[in-house]
This record gives sequence, structure tokens and C-alpha cells, in this order.
Amino acid sequence: MISMKIKLFFITLAAIAIPTMAARVSVQTKGMSLVLDVENGKPAKYLYFGHRIHPHDVSALSEATNGRMDAYPAYGMNTPYEAAFAMRHADGNLSTQLVATGQEVKEEANATVTTIHLKDKIYPLLVDLKYRAYKDVDVMEAWTEITNQERGKVVLTNFASMMLPIRRGNVYATHFYGAWANEAQVVEEKLNPGQLVVANHEGIRNSHTDHAEMLFSLDGKVREESGDVIGAALCYSGNYKLKAVTDETDYHYFFAGIDADNSEYHLKKGETFRTPAVAFSFSQNGAGEVSRNFHRWGRKYMLAHGSEVRPVLLNSWEGVYFKINQEGMNQMMQDIADMGGELFVMDDGWFGEKYPRNTEKTSLGDWMVDSKKLPEGINGLLTSAKAKGIKFGIWIEPEMTNTRSELYEKHPDWIIKAPDRDATTGRGGTQLVLDLSNPKVQDFVYGVVDHLLTKYPEIAYIKWDANMGILNHGSQYLSKEDQSHLYIAYHEGFAKVMERIRNRHKDVIIQCCASGGGRVNWGFLKGFDEFWCSDNTDAYQRVYMQYGTSYFFPAMAMGAHISAVPNHTVYRTTSLKYRIDVAMSGRLGMEIQPKDMTDAQKALCKKAIAEYKEIRPVVQMGDLYRLVSPFDNQGVSSLMYVSEAKDKAVFYWYKTENMHNVHLPRVKMAGLEANQIYKVRELNVIDNKPFPFEGKSFSGQYLMEHGLEMPMNHSVARNERTDWSSRVLLLEKE
Repeated sequence: MISMKIKLFFITLAAIAIPTMAARVSVQTKGMSLVLDVENGKPAKYLYFGHRIHPHDVSALSEATNGRMDAYPAYGMNTPYEAAFAMRHADGNLSTQLVATGQEVKEEANATVTTIHLKDKIYPLLVDLKYRAYKDVDVMEAWTEITNQERGKVVLTNFASMMLPIRRGNVYATHFYGAWANEAQVVEEKLNPGQLVVANHEGIRNSHTDHAEMLFSLDGKVREESGDVIGAALCYSGNYKLKAVTDETDYHYFFAGIDADNSEYHLKKGETFRTPAVAFSFSQNGAGEVSRNFHRWGRKYMLAHGSEVRPVLLNSWEGVYFKINQEGMNQMMQDIADMGGELFVMDDGWFGEKYPRNTEKTSLGDWMVDSKKLPEGINGLLTSAKAKGIKFGIWIEPEMTNTRSELYEKHPDWIIKAPDRDATTGRGGTQLVLDLSNPKVQDFVYGVVDHLLTKYPEIAYIKWDANMGILNHGSQYLSKEDQSHLYIAYHEGFAKVMERIRNRHKDVIIQCCASGGGRVNWGFLKGFDEFWCSDNTDAYQRVYMQYGTSYFFPAMAMGAHISAVPNHTVYRTTSLKYRIDVAMSGRLGMEIQPKDMTDAQKALCKKAIAEYKEIRPVVQMGDLYRLVSPFDNQGVSSLMYVSEAKDKAVFYWYKTENMHNVHLPRVKMAGLEANQIYKVRELNVIDNKPFPFEGKSFSGQYLMEHGLEMPMNHSVARNERTDWSSRVLLLEKE
């Protein structure tokens, strides 16, 4: 019996359809195993998830004796307990009982997809559990496909993408919360009896207040480079709910999927509903390795142009706000070109004929150049950019309109609102959301982008913004009986638009912005190149926000800009070096008016841009190691990036405690080759005496076991001194 099961295991690995009598299904990456018991006529059961195990151990696994291990628990047959799936059958029956009918494995180019077929014991309702295991990254994806073959329409009332049992012990959950200008704050808490729920109901922007990602540390508080850790990310652009349920059994139960509140879904005969994927990873080497797994997966399989370094840019917003004009844009382009930048992005304020876009109150949807501001139009700006040796980008907000716009006057039926009710407006008291469930609106939004890129093919970059959530539940397009489809249908429409854009315009860089970091979710980022981390560009607060964001998202996608002081959001004054050093840990850019800078400040930025280009491949493509968290309140935050070959590394150190004579920890490095010798070079130097370790060499072992003592302050002229100290070190193999 054992040998037969081992044989079946190898058949699974070979991606050949498994005979229907098989009882064990093993889904594997190079470092993980997910094992299910799948016997025809019985519920599919979880047996194991964790570090990759031996085929013999797969055959020896047994079901937990004090846990509910259904792979996809359905409501109705064990009603006191939490269900992943619930529905109302065509005849009104609220109970569902899912049993296995078979399984199959198919090969993709770089992954294996395993399908577990389930069916209700009585009704012709089919549920497929899908698992994609990547061959070159330690990430799996899980989702569910539900097909109605009943005679009439059924109603889905709960439809999680997956449920994963987690053995109780000393388990801690890490999740991320925040608000506008304070995104991606980190909180860690022990899983205790009850429910831990992370959810978002905003409709458009789903990562300001909460993130659809969680970590579970299985053996105490999360550690960076040791301990068993599960990471999970729901890849969905709409409303979601993540939930960890702890009851009297030996397990926690983690559910992730679309938030079904006010979103019951009607499924006609023959129709299939597909839930969004949950990407998940496991590591025995702490949260750091889970993050690196997600970063590799994201760069290779999710982000557009994930193998290409991102350009250094200047964005116009904080420099001029709505005061766009030809002369000003030309001046900013010249300034960023002189400092070594590669791209200029013209932000909001360039459009509108009948209603010129001079404030946030008008013009969205009227994507015609304001000829009074830009008499030479977009072509003039493109010509100017080309002459200066840089590329050009532009801001749009294509999902939105204003009550004062030509678009709204022509198509009031295109906005999201309930029939016969007045619309609740957003930003500026006039902003409204276009209804992307409507195919005509989809065509319009696609047309905005397609027209720009077809008419002006030299546009290299689009900043795609979304500054409002869904404040009105109601669609003028959907039928009365399908009003509950609004949230889901909107994001189905959004996905269709993005797919059309990317099929036709493959080369353009597109930033995913939504009042800052409102769309930092892998469900949005499929097809985008990067995201705007936060509208708050204050370097000190960015240390925290970028650190939190790094748990699931790579540096190459994280827009991080040098801005003016006092900061335009928090009014804090930090040193230019500190602002540069923080921005250089992501995709470096500038959010400033260069003509207001001194020659010395421009020179420092020019030097920083040149040095960033040198380290850019390591920062954007390398492995991240978080060394000291700012959330631990040790007065320091530190991280580093290491090249795949481990021949180069970039070390970042930021002082976060601005008190005199504080005692700061000595930071040990990570990720280096122990026997390799690394030469130290400081970047963005402002001190009038050399860094104590400048030009010196150390073994990787020494740097990882002892680290280097960072000076607490910079040696500069007295009138230039601040308590904002930071260091960026380049380590190069000798």
C-alpha cells in the first residue's frame, strides 16, 4: 500500500492525470509541500502544509484528530463552525455538502496546476480547488472555481478563495494597517481564542486602512531570519476579508477571499465564478525569507517589466500642483536632466477645455489638453523632453469624473449611484466614480489610455491615480436583481480594461497610485510596473511606511521621492541627505521644485542620482534583509539589499530617535558570503571628515556577526548640523 502511494506521488510530480482512486495529492515547490487527502465520495482534507517533505512521509500522514480539516468547508452540515463557502440553491436549500470526484495536474511553463474536483452530494454544483505551484520560486497560489449546473439560478453568499488550518501553539499574526499618509503600519499580535479579522470595504482603494497580506509566525514572535513563518497575500483589487478563527480545537483556521457583505453573487446555469488567488509561502528561516520569496515571485510573475530596472524621475505635483504651464514644465525637465534624471512626469492640472483643471473640483473625464496652459500641447513637451535627453510621462485618473465636467454632462448615467437617489460626492465635493461594470465605461477608460499612447507613442510613463472610494452602492447599468454584484463587477471591469491596455501597449511604464498607497495589492499590480507608496513624502515617516510595505512588495515597485522641506504633508524639516538616503532604498525619484533648490542641493542630488544608478540593480533586483525595525523603538531602522551573486550589497542605516546622547544598537548585517571580503564605501557623503570605515575591508562573517559602529551624527559645518543622521554603504567584493 505504501509503495503504491509513493508511486502515485511521483505521478503527481510528473503532472500526469491521477487515477480517480488516488487518495493523496501533493502540491510542491522546491521548498514547500501541501498535501491533501482526496478520496472519491468523501470531503477533501488537508493533511500537511509546510517545508517540503519526503515522499515516504507523504504516504504516512494522517488526518488531525482534533481539527476540522476540510479543504473547503461548506455551510449547512456543520453550522456552528466557520465556513469558506455558503450558497442558496435554486430550490432555496441553504446547505451544501462537497465531496471529491477526482483530481488532475497540468503543466504550465514555470508552474504546475493541481485541480481537486468537488461536487455537492445531491445538487449538480461543481467546485474546483486550484493550486498553482511555481517551479522557480517558493510561492503557491490557491483559488476556487464554482460552476452552477442546477436548473435555475443559485446565489453565492460566501465564497472564500481558500481555508488553511494552522496548528495551535505559540502563533503570532502580523498584519498591516494605516490611513492616508500613514500607510503600511505593522502590528503583531498573538492568536487567541476568537477571531482576528482584517477587511476593507472601500470599493476602489483597498490598502489605505488595511492590507490583504498577513504573516503567521508559528513559534513565537516573528523573527527575520529564523523560525517557521507562513505568508499569505490575497491578490484582489476589491473588497476583501482575511480572518483567523481560533476555537476549542487544536487549530487556527485562516480564511481569505472577497468580502461577501452586500455582494451576494447570482450564478446562472452553466456559469462559473472564479475567486481571486491567494499567494502563500512558507519558510523555516523567518519572515525575511518569506518576503524574499514574494519579491522574486512578484518581479517575475506579477509586475510588468519585472526584470528591468526603473528610471529615476521627477514628478511635478509637489513642485507646482495645478499650476501647469509650458515654461514651467520645460524648466523642470531641464533641471532633472541636469541632475542626471531619466524621466519627467507631468502630474494633475494639464487638461480641460470647457472646465480647465485648476482645482480638484472640475474636469475629470475631459482628457483634452488645456491649450492656454500648454499652447504647444503634449507634442511640445515630448519634443522638449527628447531635446533634453529624458523621457516624458503624464498623470491621469481615468476611472473618475466631476460634476463639473463635459463627461458628466454627457453621461450622468455612467456614474456609480443608486437609481432615484442623489450621488454622494468625494474629493472636492464634486468627484464621482465611473461604473466599470458598464462595458461602455470600460471602453471609455480604455480609450483614455489608448488615445494618449496612440496619438503620442513617445509617452513612456503613466501615473494612474484613483482618489475616491465607492461611496454610493448602486449601479445604473446592472439590473435591479444584480445590484449586489457592483463591487465584484467593478473590479472585473477594471481587470478587463488593464488586460486590453497591456495587450496593446506593452512597453509603457504604469504607476498604480490611489491617493498614495491605496492600491498596494498584488491584485492591482498585475500589469502595473510600480506603485506610489504614500502621498506623504516625509522621509522620517517613510522609514516606517516603506519598511512595512517591504514585507510583501519589492523595492523596484516602491516609488520613493526626495521632497522639499518643510514637508508639504507633515511640515517636518529633515536634512536633504536623510531625504535622499530614505528615497534611495526604493525606486528613487524627486517630488520637488528644482528651481527652489540651491546649487549645493542640486549638486548633492546629482551625485546621489549617479550613485543610485550604480547601486540600482542591487536595490531593485537584489534580496532584501531587514535588520532593525523602526517599529521596535530602538532608535534605529536598518535594512540592506544583497545581489544574487553576493558580490555587492547596499546597507541603509537611519536614526529614528532624535534625542541627544541616546544609546543606539550596533547593527549586524545579513545575507553576505561569510568567507568573502567586502570593501566599504559610503554613498551620499556630506561629512567633512571620512567615514571611519571608508575604504576598509571586512569579511562577510565579521559584518554579519559584529556589524560596523555607525557615527550618531554627521561632521558638517555648525550651521548645517541636524539630528537627522543616516548612512548608505556600498559593499563590494574584493
